[in-house]
Amino acid sequence: MSTFRASQTHEPRMRAPRAIAASRQEPRSGLMQTGLAALAGGLVALWASGALGESHEAIIESHGYSFFGELKYGPDFQHLAYVNPDAPKGGEISIWAPGTYDSFNLYTRKGRAGALSTIGHENILTVVADDPTAAYCLLCTTMQYPQSKDWVIFNLRPEVTFADGTPMTAEDIRYTFDKFMEQGLPSFRAAFGSQVDSVEVLGDHTIKFNFAADAPRRDVIELAGGMPAMSKAWFERTGARIDESRLEPAMGTGPYMLGDFDINQRIVYQRNPNYWGADLPINVGRYNFDRIRVEYFADGNAALEGFKAGAYTFRSENSSKQWATSYEFPAVQNGDIIKTELPDGSLAPGQSFVFNLRRQKFQDPRVREAIGLMFNFEWSNETLFFGLYERVNSFWGNSDLMAMGKPSEAETTLLQPLVDQGMLEPSILTEEAVMPPASSARQLDRGNLRRASALLDEAGWLVGDDGKRRKDGELLVVEVLESSPAFDRVINPFIQNLQRLGIDASLNRVDYAQETDRRRSYDFDMTTHSFSMDLEPSTGLKQWFGSEAAAESTRNLMGLLDPAVDALIEKTVGATTEDEMKTGVRALDRVLRSRLFWVPQWFKSVHTVAYYNMYEHPEVLPSYARGELDFWWYNAEKGEALRASGALR
Repeated sequence: MSTFRASQTHEPRMRAPRAIAASRQEPRSGLMQTGLAALAGGLVALWASGALGESHEAIIESHGYSFFGELKYGPDFQHLAYVNPDAPKGGEISIWAPGTYDSFNLYTRKGRAGALSTIGHENILTVVADDPTAAYCLLCTTMQYPQSKDWVIFNLRPEVTFADGTPMTAEDIRYTFDKFMEQGLPSFRAAFGSQVDSVEVLGDHTIKFNFAADAPRRDVIELAGGMPAMSKAWFERTGARIDESRLEPAMGTGPYMLGDFDINQRIVYQRNPNYWGADLPINVGRYNFDRIRVEYFADGNAALEGFKAGAYTFRSENSSKQWATSYEFPAVQNGDIIKTELPDGSLAPGQSFVFNLRRQKFQDPRVREAIGLMFNFEWSNETLFFGLYERVNSFWGNSDLMAMGKPSEAETTLLQPLVDQGMLEPSILTEEAVMPPASSARQLDRGNLRRASALLDEAGWLVGDDGKRRKDGELLVVEVLESSPAFDRVINPFIQNLQRLGIDASLNRVDYAQETDRRRSYDFDMTTHSFSMDLEPSTGLKQWFGSEAAAESTRNLMGLLDPAVDALIEKTVGATTEDEMKTGVRALDRVLRSRLFWVPQWFKSVHTVAYYNMYEHPEVLPSYARGELDFWWYNAEKGEALRASGALR
């Protein structure tokens, strides 16, 4: 049983993409301008004209950006606090991926992209693992913007080059933007295009993003900074499109590039020996492996056997059963393989079964609630998961963004107008936030069965002589779509409970390619989905939950169309203070949970990993990143010893 589902996200995120998830952040204090003054030399007052526009606003110039707080790293920092600046370069790390692939373009819904397909792409701004709500210059040296945030200018580094050694210019950034606006997914174009009015090339290494008058000012700078840099010359030479599947990744500026591959077997990425940014302070102690290899396996069981045989060398164990029972082999016992738990301070991922709300039978919330009552987490955790997990109960679990108890006064201020307009039931103001139902230690909780039966009776789905439920002659059929065999032992008891309820329930396990196709075409009743939220959520919420994304988004997989949710997203995105943002998220979390479009699954607060004893990492890992492909390194002496002993081929 996989703890966390690997999902293919085919839409660029509507912020500077977060390489890490984050939670339990200490509150930040002070105005953004105050923090930048301390760290970046203060406000640069420019009575601007020409490129900066005719304005009398003070212009802020900085190496980084954080809307609500101070930057952790000043302009003269030498390296990130959590890396080993003296980490050696060299060696290989290898991981596994499930299923198949037939493309290296993750930005389209055509084809199935290979693992790490965007590893060669960098954005103008980047994020770090110990300052998760800030963004720092990567492809730029500094950025300039007015207090109104009507625009931002990025001063690009002249030394940036693409993988083939050709220089990157501002024209490449603008070309990439135009390419996404022409050929990107509709939901991305709608969200991004509605916020960026125009992009101007002001010089070879200067680019300006002008923002729409009604674009939320909290999000726009990181939004623009999240634009990847791809080579205009490469696109023109190859004729490639963003919206087409292909076996060559778009040329980028990143530290790794595609080496060789064997379709559906493996992929090798190699470190670019001429990587332009190797000596940047933000990159010191990072990107230490010469090669990153990905081995493909049909399922987790086969992958574990491959790991034991040395087919790959680092494994994040996502099966509680395997973690508890399958690591007693000699290599672990003699120390050739390290089996350990590493701290994970990230937000609990909102992994869940989701309903396809596009189907009429799931329009009635009583049906969805009844089905949710039949998943017994407590029994599953005790019987199947060895007590390893906790229940997912919020889209922002393990953070102060999670809705708790009854609405606060501030939340009520947001919710009351939606109640008055008939978008929400009045009970949202007086009842506690919806939590997943608790169950007994028996697989079938009889109390929950009685509650679910009453709900379905109320909804008109009545039990016939054959024990099956029908409404207007239609049988209540629920199929759970799944590709992983490891999920069988989890889903089958759920199916059995649904059948006891009178539902014609079944598990349809398909291969990975079929699962991808059916999810993209929304041909499912229920399937597993993961909601990966941010500590500072903003425009990306529209891709996850907004009505405008329901028709084609791979994030709004359930097809949620809800005016109250849309209104709360707008309030959250438009928040100008941290308190407003947090209140908006809590109100949104409360309403989302009340809609019952998910059956929450499980999470764990540690990383369970095993790896061959030739990798090392800083003694203290950052809360928000495990970092094996980022800031771990290879110990050549240990690696040679493993090979000499025959432990590793």
